[in-house]
Parts: sequence; C-alpha cells; structure tokens
Amino acid sequence: MTTSTDILIIGGGHNGLVCAWYLANAGLKVTVLERRSVVGGAAVTEEFHPGFRNSVASYTVSLLNPKVIRDLDLPGHGLQVVKRKLANFLPLNDREYLAMGGDRTKAEVAKFSQKDADRLDAYGERLDAIADVLRDIVLQTPPNMVEGGWMQALPELLKSASLGKRMAGLDLTARRDLLALFSQSAGDWLDGWFESDPIKAAYGFDGVVGAFNSPYTPGSAYVLLHHVFGEVNGEKGAWGHAIGGMGAITQAMASACRAKGVEIHTDSAVSEILTENGRAVGVVTAAGDTLRARAVVSNLHPKLTFEKLLDPALLPADFRERMARYRSGSGTFRMNVALSELPKFSALPEAGDHLTAGIIIAPSLAYMDRAFMDARRDGWSKEPIVEMLIPSTLDDSLAPAGQHVASLFCQHVEPQLSGGRSWDAHRDEVADLMIATVDKYAPGFKASVLGRQIMSPLDLERTFGLVGGDIFHGQLGLDQLFSARPVLGHGSHRAPVQGLYMCGSGTHPGGGVTGAPGHNAAHEILKDFKRWA
Repeated sequence: MTTSTDILIIGGGHNGLVCAWYLANAGLKVTVLERRSVVGGAAVTEEFHPGFRNSVASYTVSLLNPKVIRDLDLPGHGLQVVKRKLANFLPLNDREYLAMGGDRTKAEVAKFSQKDADRLDAYGERLDAIADVLRDIVLQTPPNMVEGGWMQALPELLKSASLGKRMAGLDLTARRDLLALFSQSAGDWLDGWFESDPIKAAYGFDGVVGAFNSPYTPGSAYVLLHHVFGEVNGEKGAWGHAIGGMGAITQAMASACRAKGVEIHTDSAVSEILTENGRAVGVVTAAGDTLRARAVVSNLHPKLTFEKLLDPALLPADFRERMARYRSGSGTFRMNVALSELPKFSALPEAGDHLTAGIIIAPSLAYMDRAFMDARRDGWSKEPIVEMLIPSTLDDSLAPAGQHVASLFCQHVEPQLSGGRSWDAHRDEVADLMIATVDKYAPGFKASVLGRQIMSPLDLERTFGLVGGDIFHGQLGLDQLFSARPVLGHGSHRAPVQGLYMCGSGTHPGGGVTGAPGHNAAHEILKDFKRWA
C-alpha cells in the first residue's frame, strides 16, 4: 500500500504530537506513526497491577510549556494539573527530616542552619534571574552554525544578535552566575551558597536527576538549572501531577491533534526513511507499507534516526562520526509499585502533606557522590538515590479506595552493565534493593508492596527508544546543548538530509515533558514550506 501526505512524523511522543498540531493548525496534512499501541512515548499511563494505574516512565509535571498548553487548549481537551501540597520531603535518618514548600521552607532549613535559611531568598532570586533567560529562549530555535556565504549566515547572525541583546540585559552578577551554572558542578555551586547538608541535598538532587553523574561532575549545575525553569498553573518553579497520570497530557494532545485533522496511527513502526536524490520523501513501515510525504519529521532519539533508519552513505562522514560519539545514558532505574497503605517514615510517621511531595532519599551530596562511584564500579549503587512520589494522594483515580500507587525514580545504575552482564539478569535484584532502601526510612514499606513494575535502563531503551535509558534523549553537556544539540550545524531541527527534520528531545532545549522541541521544529518546517510554495 502506498499513501501520501504533506508531513509524516515518526514517533507519537509528546513532542511529535505538539509538532503535528502546529503543522496541522497551519493547514498542512499531517500523519503521525507510533510504534507502540498507544500514543504518548514515555509520557503514558498504564495499568501495571490489577486495579492500579500509574505513569510508566515520565512521572511529574513542571516543564510543560505554558504556551503549548494554551495553544493546544489542553485543559479544553481534558488536562487538569494539580500542584503538590509540599515541594519536597527529605527523610534524613530516624529522627530528622527536611520539608520544603512555600512559607514552611525557611523554618525547616533553620533547623539545620539559620545562616542557610537567611540565604534562601537571595539564592532563589539569583537562580530565577537565570531561569528567566532559559524561559525566554526555550521556544526559540538556536542560532545555527552554517556553511556558505553571507546570505546563509545572515539569519543566524540576527538570531545571535537577539540572544546577545537578551544576555546584555543581565547585570554583571547574573552574568557571572550564568557562567558558573553552565560550567561548574552542582556541588560546587551549592557549596558556595550553603553550609548544611540537607538543603544542599534538596537542591543537589536536581543536578543528578536523569543524569549519570556525581553532583560534583563539572557541568552538572546546568542539569540543576534545567529542572527549575518550569511552572505549574502559573507558579514558577512548582511541580505538580496530571490527574490521570502523564498519559493524560499526551491523550489531551492527541485529542487536540485529531480536532485539527491529524491522522494518528498506532502499531505503525517505521523501518526505513525513504530518500530520492538525497531528499527524504517518505517511510517504509515494518508492515511493508510505503508512505510518501513532502517532508519527514523524526521524534525519535537521534541515534535511532541516523543509525537505524537512514542509509549511512547519505550522511556526511563527520556527522556520522559525531553521532557515533553522541553521549546517551542516564543512571535511571524506574519502578511503579502498588501499595496496600501509605508509607510511614520514621522521622515523620503520621500522614500529611509531605506524602504529596517529591520524597528524596539522598541525605547529602556526599551520599549522591558515593552512589555514582558505586555504580561506576559495581553496576549499581549499594545505597541508591530514590525519589518517590505517591500520586494517589492527589489523584484517587489511580488506585482502589484506601490503597495507593508510588513512582520510584531510582539512581544510580550503570546504563549498560560491564563485564558482559545483562540488566535482564539483575532487574529483580536491583528492584529489591530499591524497595529495601525506602523500607530503611519507612519501615513496613516492603510489606505493603502488592505488585511492582520495573524499568531498567535496558527496558527503557526497548520500550520507549531511550538509548542507554537516557530520559533526555542524550546527556545535557555543554557539547550537546543549544546550537550543538544534537550536533553543531544542525541545531535548527534540520537534518543533513534535505526534507528530514528532528523534533524530539535530542534537539533544543533538551529533555523533559516540555513540548518545546516540537513547537520549535514546527516553526522551522513552516518557514521552509513557505519558501517552497
């Protein structure tokens, strides 16, 4: 069977859906092809134990761009996001804890250091100044390094001038902070601000989440920054929960797309990107169908796009070399558990708002550093980092009455085990360790587990195409950010093959459920279509 359309989008994850909506809204005929039986990519909700549903991979909301929410009218398509009642809860031992959120934070931090409590406002203001810059450039295509004469370079120079003007608006203090956040480790940045371990751990977790690094790895301060430029219902820096799980976001996006005439086909894996005379002209599906289009857009991980679906002879030799070196792998081990009851933490055993928070088991930066070193040496940390969310405290649709579901985002594990070992052989062993780690701080937790869903890095790669289990579609290092994401010279969402575009998290601004890469890619595609008209 052969069919044709204006745009073919490979991959029905959230960025693919966002890109599809903007293109269809401009009047183009768009078809989305999704390999799995449900759209949403890593932002899906599934039943994992009889009567218990949860977000399978991505698990919390903050970075979803407000413009994307407004333009697609996601609330009108059923999306409801509620804020956590507390931001974070860190059990430190059997007696002590740190609870963060709203007016409570200063008093909590003062339990450990009055000096640190007094510095919180200044820290927040300084970080917000830089986060505001990121918010401004998230929905802008970076200046692209191009070859050719001044006619090709001029548009990119104008983008650089606009960006430079935005940076020039920062005072000298903010410029120094910007330099530090893009070059320092999260640990060095936080050590310069605070003296007590608990507050540094609370903030430092954002510097390792989704990354396979120590909080003292140079560049990890940017990972911290990447996690603070979001918002929930207009409140900057807040985190929340989508009622119905993360799948509610992508189902609302799919509904918005269908209302614009987008065709979405599930169980439609793509085996090859078709080219003619060096130009992408369609795809061949695993079922053997040929679909032709004026342009092809890949929402897949860059390594899958360029190493699995394209004839390598079509790509410049240096691009192939850079893609072979593209760093992808996060120390993530993801679990969902069905619970007979809420956990009771030794440090704060009664039920309360802290159970709606991001519960972080990692009491110090030193603990996080050891976890990384263990994983580098042994394959997984003996004392792992665990962030636990219990979304059923905010959303009673996920579990039977009186019971609960918990998301466990666990680190550090080696993305690819050394010594010929496979994650298939060690998945349950490490899952037991993660549950035992929570049980150490909340005795009885292990006994309350009724069922569990386990996603090792290998499972994340096989199920969602996250190479090396990398939740960001590639590490967030300086050499893989902004104009260099995924490769310098192709930061404009345009692939080296004419008519082929990229709209996934492997492009600016990177990972997280933001919708920004899909938004920006659509903008560039529409510019090209106007030139071709």
